[in-house]
Amino acid sequence: MASLYVSPHPDDFRSLQALIAAEFSPSPRPNAVTEQPPAALNVRSRPTLVLGTGDDSVLSGSGAVSWYLASQGNRVGLDDKQQSQVWQWLSFADNELTPVSCAVVFPLLGVITRDKKLQQSSRMELLRVIKILDQALEPRTFLVGESITLADIAVASVLLLPYKYVLEPSDRKVLNNVTRWFVTCINQPQFLQVLGKVSLCEKMVPVTAKTNAPAKTKAPAKTKAPAKTKAPAETNAPAETNAPAETNAPAETTAAVACNQAANVDAAPNAAPNGATDATAEAAEKKAKPEKKEIGVITYDSATPAGEKKDVVSPLPDAYSPQYVEAAWYSWWEKQGFFKPEYGRKSVGEPNPRGVFMMCIPPPNVTGSLHLGHALTNAIQDSLTRWHRMRGETTLWNPGCDHAGIATQVVVEKKLMRERGMTRHDLGRERFIEEVWKWKNEKGDRIYHQLKKLGSSLDWDRSCFTMDTKLSYAVQEAFIRMHEEGVIYRSKRLVNWSCTLNSAISDIEVDKKELTGRTLLPVPGYKEKVEFGVLVCFCYKIQGSDEEVVVATTRIETMLGDSAVAVHPKDPRYQHLRGKTVQHPFCDRTMPVVFDDFVDMNFGTGAVKITPAHDHNDYEVGERHKLDFLNILDENGMLINVPAPYLGMKRFEARKAVLQALKDLGHFKETKDHPMVVPVCSRSKDIVEPLLKPQWYVSCAQMGKAAADAVRNGELKIIPDHHLKTWFNWLDNIRDWCISRQLWWGHRIPAYFITVNDPSVKPGQDMDGHYWVSDRTEDEAREKAAKRFNVTSDKIHLRQDEDVLDTWFSSGIFPFSIFGWPNENQDLSVFYPGTLLETGHDILFFWVARMVMMGLKLTGKLPFKEVYLHAVVRDAHGRKMSKSLGNVIDPLDVITGISLEGLHDQLKESNLDPLEVEKAKNGQKSDYPSGIPECGTDALRFALCAYTSQGRDINLDVNRILGYRHFCNKLWNAVKFAMKTLGDNFVPWEKAQLSGEESTVDRWILSKLAGAVGLCTAGFQTYDFPGITTAIYSFWLYDLCDVYLESVKPVFSLAETDSTTQRRALVCRQTLYTCLEVGLRLLAPIMPFVTEELFQRLPRRLPQDSPASISVTPYPETDEFCWQSDEVDRQMEFVMTVVKTIRSLRADYNLTKTRADCYLQCIDPATASQVQKYSLQIQTLSYSQTVHAVTADQAVPEGCAVAIASDRCTVNLALKGLIDVEKEVAKLTTKKGELEKQMEKLTEKMAKGDYKEKVPVKVQEQDSEKSMNSRVYLFVDDTKLYRRIDRKDDCDKLQKDLSALQSWSKDWLLKFHPDKCKSMRIGGSSIDHFTYKMGENGEHHLEKDLHSPFLSTVC
Repeated sequence: MASLYVSPHPDDFRSLQALIAAEFSPSPRPNAVTEQPPAALNVRSRPTLVLGTGDDSVLSGSGAVSWYLASQGNRVGLDDKQQSQVWQWLSFADNELTPVSCAVVFPLLGVITRDKKLQQSSRMELLRVIKILDQALEPRTFLVGESITLADIAVASVLLLPYKYVLEPSDRKVLNNVTRWFVTCINQPQFLQVLGKVSLCEKMVPVTAKTNAPAKTKAPAKTKAPAKTKAPAETNAPAETNAPAETNAPAETTAAVACNQAANVDAAPNAAPNGATDATAEAAEKKAKPEKKEIGVITYDSATPAGEKKDVVSPLPDAYSPQYVEAAWYSWWEKQGFFKPEYGRKSVGEPNPRGVFMMCIPPPNVTGSLHLGHALTNAIQDSLTRWHRMRGETTLWNPGCDHAGIATQVVVEKKLMRERGMTRHDLGRERFIEEVWKWKNEKGDRIYHQLKKLGSSLDWDRSCFTMDTKLSYAVQEAFIRMHEEGVIYRSKRLVNWSCTLNSAISDIEVDKKELTGRTLLPVPGYKEKVEFGVLVCFCYKIQGSDEEVVVATTRIETMLGDSAVAVHPKDPRYQHLRGKTVQHPFCDRTMPVVFDDFVDMNFGTGAVKITPAHDHNDYEVGERHKLDFLNILDENGMLINVPAPYLGMKRFEARKAVLQALKDLGHFKETKDHPMVVPVCSRSKDIVEPLLKPQWYVSCAQMGKAAADAVRNGELKIIPDHHLKTWFNWLDNIRDWCISRQLWWGHRIPAYFITVNDPSVKPGQDMDGHYWVSDRTEDEAREKAAKRFNVTSDKIHLRQDEDVLDTWFSSGIFPFSIFGWPNENQDLSVFYPGTLLETGHDILFFWVARMVMMGLKLTGKLPFKEVYLHAVVRDAHGRKMSKSLGNVIDPLDVITGISLEGLHDQLKESNLDPLEVEKAKNGQKSDYPSGIPECGTDALRFALCAYTSQGRDINLDVNRILGYRHFCNKLWNAVKFAMKTLGDNFVPWEKAQLSGEESTVDRWILSKLAGAVGLCTAGFQTYDFPGITTAIYSFWLYDLCDVYLESVKPVFSLAETDSTTQRRALVCRQTLYTCLEVGLRLLAPIMPFVTEELFQRLPRRLPQDSPASISVTPYPETDEFCWQSDEVDRQMEFVMTVVKTIRSLRADYNLTKTRADCYLQCIDPATASQVQKYSLQIQTLSYSQTVHAVTADQAVPEGCAVAIASDRCTVNLALKGLIDVEKEVAKLTTKKGELEKQMEKLTEKMAKGDYKEKVPVKVQEQDSEKSMNSRVYLFVDDTKLYRRIDRKDDCDKLQKDLSALQSWSKDWLLKFHPDKCKSMRIGGSSIDHFTYKMGENGEHHLEKDLHSPFLSTVC
């Protein structure tokens, strides 16, 4: 009998892990022994498993022992991939959880001396590591797969210590997902057998360690011989989303070493857990410092129970960190009911003068996971929802999820096959549907969790699923009403058929794969790739003659179903064939030659084969000419109704056989590459076949006209209007809609085929609509059928259609089915019709148009008043997001950050071919060489809103998102500084208004604030999201931070000198508070997390009546903030022009820290007075030592650098004594010499005799531009040399240089850019730009990009 040697200590989690693993192994199980292993085994650590007598029959250590025992019970993963994931979690348990668990629990058990401070830091580290586990478990029941594995056993065993001694109830509330999973594990029979009932910690206090043996374990009988199962070594297998994330935990810490030693050194029975010796206990005391976090990564570690308000009393961290800011807020918002339309009112039916805003979410697939398209949709929709809510409207954003018929059925079928080796047919329809519901209830709300991560303010209490009872009833009612009216009818037509799915699929589920020529493609069910992109030419013999007609096809196997050859009526080559027939080479079928206008007589031979049952164009030809419709494919893609040897062949195997047979008979002519589009099923990757099937159709002509007319007459508005052409083109030419799907998961069609057991009634055909009846129940349908055929109901036999409805059918009635239609209720009367539909333009036909058609048909009302269509997200290079390109980005990776290796691992998880994986890896390496940095939700939302101005497509650059994270940091620092400036005792005025005591700078920033309010309001009203983001960004960054906060610093520094300055500072503080409070409210709809965090720290104007959250605080209105002043704006614009000119000069001379005296030479006394008035602001903002206003006739000191600020003011910056003149001259001279060398080489190149003949015109233009820019730069350097050395005798030289440059630039412009000769910017540095201008009389001159001729800046 096998023996399992374990520690007797009840908290030896490694021994417990082995014992639990043994419980999962089949009988007989090993005998548990609590003694030391025999000395002869030469092992000291426990657990140890002895399987026999040889040296190779002893396994030692919890990892090896547990793996062996778990593998006996098939608990180490179902395949290699899952085994790799199990191994990853074992590593997580050993390297991440064990060290911190020991460091926190050992002091409580008295194993090591207790240091409260050290223990607290270890506890924080433990919570951080467990939170990573919590995130991984959010969408999952178990760590790997759908049942308990060794991963769960190992991690749960390590967590026994924290859950028993450390994690208090408040901790467990925060760690909701881990606690749910842990409790599930320890209540499994196998865990209970070993552990008994586990009592969870109520309070973290020191305890007396017990030394009794582990809970009862039955003495197992003899075990089987050891199977050849070994634990996998370190693997490069991909980690799924549920794999443990890298935590950067200090595995090398002394605590980790202590725990590792404890695991491998087994002491006496009364020793500490894992046999920790005094030496290891001493080592554990020397707990290393908590890990050093990444720069900018700060976590929120206060124990805030879910749904409780976040701690806003503690000081703000020094820097902005998304992890800190985004923690805890969402659950509080949700618990407070801020997202519900009932918030702040008695009921939704209560009249609201502000109005009602209702929008339903485009329901994501229940199988789906978040991608950037979702992120864009939700950023826009949530921003709009929050804006309407803040405006005081009764606001509802209704969530929901689509049952995704095909996608969900595929997922569950794969799961069944993977885990049980069964198909849905093995289970039967009812049991299979039960399995789907089980999967949905376990996994189906994953995307809801992800939407919450994006801050989406949806009313989750109203969330709905398209298969819910309420929505299913609405779907049934819609079908019955439309069927009874004749809008839904039965017909046999060509459909898009997936042989793998055995179902018809919609157009949106067909990917169009474009081929340029011969291409081998993988097809499900075929070992070898199949050839496409080849045109096969062959001939049919004219019956009764030796003549032949040559036709061509890319699907040669379909010639078995040909029923005619078609030519153009006007083609002179075939006029003699009228009335003739051709002979099929493989059977006795004769086929007519038909004449039809659809044939292109200029393509190929001008003759085409006609296969009406397997081609959409041929179908219409067959209808027109009454041809035979020969179906040669069954639902599985096998050939039927064909002669031997093709009967029963797979379609693409028949392709080869038919081609060879044509060659053998001499009918083959040639093959050649041919560009084509191959239809591929997006779900199964199978090649879609046009197949003739009886299906249910919706007649769309009248409904389509009504939907188009609603837009034409202005009842429905589509934004942007460039989509109108597409809208009208589709609806004006709409085809009937096939709504049958050969699936089991979905809304089963409530239609019954009637068989009448009465000889007087003729038996019906499937295609005869008279023999189909629909109703709510089978009994009601039977009564209806009996009445139709005038017989008693007992003579009626009904067979319900096996098919389900297209998912888009239930989505089409989503805007009113979510409110309980057709039953009247308050929600339906208040919220239908809705206000807005916001979605991507790519589903304009499939969803938007159908909602409009079905809304008008079934309710007589439009489902919404406006449709706003956002752009499609592409990568930074404008490429469509594609897994094979490696550019598909999970928005959660942008929010939390991910390494390049992590991105690579995601590719390994995909279904890409190895070659495509390598291609995608290279794409990732090129675009994200250092991975994707942590940007946070707010920055992602802001970036997506800012990007929507690019028309139909969004080229998303992750670096720009990172830039908006820096904006968040700027916002953070500004508010922190402002709060410090306001002081603890600051009390804002009860109303934001002008006191009359504001300075010009105060009035200017309030004017800018009022302008931002106006722009934001207009932007939301017109869906101009870039306008909103630009207005907010400019106000916070350029107006408030760069100008106002800097300019008022002197005001606060002088605030205590006298009563006047005190009053001035008070007014300034009130102005600053208004800017902060209103600025945060402006930003709140787009950046909800950071604005809530900062808003909660600000004092309130009316504390008693103040809303609890910024999300329900009124949005700033233009009539309240009407402070815009053009005059004040003009004055400050002049000030800022002067400031920027001074800053440019300072940058030009590298005066980074040195302050210089500044003399502003003014053209008139009024300007001098204006300069004097704002001298303090100019001095502060330009970092000048002093600012002096001088008139035109007053002299300025020598040694000044000169620049023109405007036509009224010249800046003179005193540099004497501040710079090393000789050093600066030397630098400029060197630079000038390098430029001259470059010009010489370029001139030499352009002067060669064959230059114009051999060098492309584009390169000549580039060389000419380089030459022009070099001349400009040389002139600039000459100017700077003059400025620096202040030698006025060089003025003549500069004038001469400028004249030469002007003359040369005129010739250059006339030669290369004659269309731009009137005015063209031609070069310059970041400070000095020049414009060539030609006057009315042909005179020409070069100007600096200021208001005065450049020459005045140097002479």
